[in-house]
This record gives sequence, C-alpha cells and structure tokens, in this order.
Amino acid sequence: MPDYKHFPLADTAEGLTEAEIIDWKVKPGDEVTVNQIVVEVETAKAAVELPIPWAGVVTELLVEPGQTVEVGTPILTVDVDPQGAAAVNGSGAAASAVSAETTETAEADADEMKPLVGYGSKTTVAKRRARKSQATPAAPAPEPVQAVTVVAPRPASEQAAPAGYVPLAKPPVRKLAKELGIDLRTVAGSAEGGVITREDVRRAADGTAETASAAPQPVTAEYDPATRERRVPIRGVRKATANAMVGSAFTAPHVTEFLTIDVTPMMELRQKLKGAPQFSGVKLTPLVIAAKAVCLAARRTPDVNAVWDESSGEIVYKDYVHLGIAAATPRGLVVPKVRDADRKSLAELAGDIGELTAVARDGKTPPEAMLNGTFTITNVGVFGVDTGTPIINPGESAILALGAIRDMPWVVDGELAVRKVMQLSLSFDHRVIDGQQGSQFLADVGALLADPAVAITY
Repeated sequence: MPDYKHFPLADTAEGLTEAEIIDWKVKPGDEVTVNQIVVEVETAKAAVELPIPWAGVVTELLVEPGQTVEVGTPILTVDVDPQGAAAVNGSGAAASAVSAETTETAEADADEMKPLVGYGSKTTVAKRRARKSQATPAAPAPEPVQAVTVVAPRPASEQAAPAGYVPLAKPPVRKLAKELGIDLRTVAGSAEGGVITREDVRRAADGTAETASAAPQPVTAEYDPATRERRVPIRGVRKATANAMVGSAFTAPHVTEFLTIDVTPMMELRQKLKGAPQFSGVKLTPLVIAAKAVCLAARRTPDVNAVWDESSGEIVYKDYVHLGIAAATPRGLVVPKVRDADRKSLAELAGDIGELTAVARDGKTPPEAMLNGTFTITNVGVFGVDTGTPIINPGESAILALGAIRDMPWVVDGELAVRKVMQLSLSFDHRVIDGQQGSQFLADVGALLADPAVAITY
C-alpha cells in the first residue's frame, strides 16, 4: 500500500513566514534519496536549496514555480513505500482505496519533520499551519518582471482557474479524479477551507457537483499599451528590504554626519600592499581598508557597535563586530556579515569580503549569513556617487557610506594640489549615540583612511 508523505516548506531562518518557489529539481516519478535537493526557494533573505528527509518516489508537486506559500504548507508528495504500492496494484487493489488512517498519517508529516541539512541555523521543529490556513489556495503564480497584470472580466463560458492555481486535495482524491477524468481545478471543495473530497469528485463525475468559483481572473500581458505601464509584484528580498527600512526609519531617530577626506595615502598604501605575499589571490579594495578602519575606530567608540533593546529597556554593547557589507544583487539589496571582523587581519578581511560579495552576486547567500550584524558599510562610490544618507539596518545603531574616490584640488602644506578625495557619511541612532560620539567615530575613521599610519596609535 502506498505510504504518502507531504514535504512542507520549512522555516530556513528565524522569523521567516513565507517563500517563493523558484525551481523544482525533481518531477513526478523521480526517485529521491535522503537529503537530496528537491527545490530552490527564495525567502525574504536569500535563495535557498531545500533537501528532502526521506527516500522514495515523487508522486506530485503541489506548488508551481512562481507561487509564494507560507511556512508549513505541503509543497511535494513522496511515496516512501513504492514497492508496497506496486504489490497492492499487482494484486488488483485500487489505489484510490487508501485508508483515511494512512492519509491522516501522511498529513502529520509536516509536524514531525526536523530541520534538514542546509536549512540554516534554525534548530526548532518546523511547524505546519493550522488546517484552515493550510486549506487556503496558494496565490496565482506571479508573472515575470517584464509582465503586467490587467484585470478584465471574462465571459462565464471562458472563465477558468488562474494560471498556476493548485487545487487542494489529498493524494488519494487526486488519484480518483485522474481515474475518472476529472479536472480538479473545475471542482469546488466542500470541506473546510475549500479542500476537495472524494464525494466532490464523484459528484463531478456524475454531473451533479458545483463548479469551482469563477470570479473574474487577471488577464496577463507583457505590456499594457493603454496605460503604458508594467507592474511587478513586491515580494522576496525587495519586500523584506522595504519593510525593514520603513521600520528603521520610523523607529530609530536618524542623524547623519558627513566628512570629506584626502585618501591619497590610503591609495598609495593599497598599491604597495597589492604586491605583498599575504594579499596574493585576494582583492584589496578601498572597502576592505575602510572595514579595517571601522573595526579599529569602534574600539574607541563602542557606542556605534551597541544596540537599543526596546523590549528590555537596555542598551546592549557588543564585544564583537559582525560587519555587514551591503551588496546589490539581481534579487535586491542583501547585507551578508563578516563574523568577528574586528579579530581579522587586513588580508583576512579582504578574503572574506571578496567571498561574501561574490556569493551575494550569485544570489546564493544563506539566510544565516545575514543575521545578527552589529555595524554596516555601504559603498555607494562604486556607482560614482559622492555621498548619501543611509538608513540604519534594524538591530544596529550605525551605518557608514563610502563615496566615490575622485581627483580633486586640495590644499597640502599651503599649496594647491590634485589629490584623491572621498566623502564619508555616517548615520546613527541618536537614542544610543550622541553627537560627540558619532563625530568622534567618523573623525577616527577619516583619520585612519587619510593616514593609515595612525593605526599604530589605536
């Protein structure tokens, strides 16, 4: 007899509630092994590949690529006893006769599944949603970025389920519908939350069932010439970034200070160090040197590495620097962290930052790599921008923006000269950091970049 197990979408990092199905790595009929990667999903933090905890045969993909589903929702069904199923079929027993007890056991799999290999740092058991939520149909698959959605009613005779809609029904019910030639997308479910039952399928086969609700569905088009507009769903990293930035901007009172500095000595040092053996194979950039300067300056002004804890009524001072590096990626802005950056040498920072940004550009940053930062650097200079007023990342108290390095006139020893000049901007949470402390930190970073030899005094 078949032994169906439902593979639920697990929480790949603390606090995630939903994810978008990007790409299936398997199809119905494929054999899978324990911890085999079966699907790639995009969460609010990153793209993640999920392994399956059982061996067996894939019987059905319950969600189509492009759909966003909540954590705990079954997304795939596996028969973990295909030989047993074959024996039952060989003896003439109908597959549709799977007992309710077997089905209920399969439904409980979401409650029993433990975190899998590659799921990130979460160590709690993945919980499935309550029955009513679980029975809510998944949202229609979003269109590609180039597409728009134009809503227009269709004649009743042409109305159909939206593209990507997956009707809610248990595997035995789906098999019965297949045997009877019934398209489940045309059947209205009578169980709680719209779940389709055996009786619904049989009534559909007899012609006595109600058809699924056919409310006007969106008609999709590449471009709407009438409005000359295209609409892109807000989801994934973009949605998470927007929520975080709005929350930060209206929670932490931001103050931004600016400093323009001559970084000619820094650029000369960079050129000299590029040929040193310890920097072989790594890219020494101004961002790397600025990261080192931030770690050194934070020792003198630990307030910039603290955080306001509203729930406990405390300011928490961190004895470590988990340095966030803002990276623009095809999926949106992500901020992976260099753990214990203050304990790393300049060469180690160069290697870690290079690796982090390369992984981020490929969209493969794991969720745990973006948690628990204490300070962030954003390099707007790579886009030719001189300065900005960055928004503090939630859970931190300060962020430093690096501007473009330009050849500009500068007074040196009373004489006008052409120098390498950069602008810095520091935004900080005025609940934690007073103007004196913010100014001192920014001045220290500037001094280290203007004359790296100052570092020996720290």
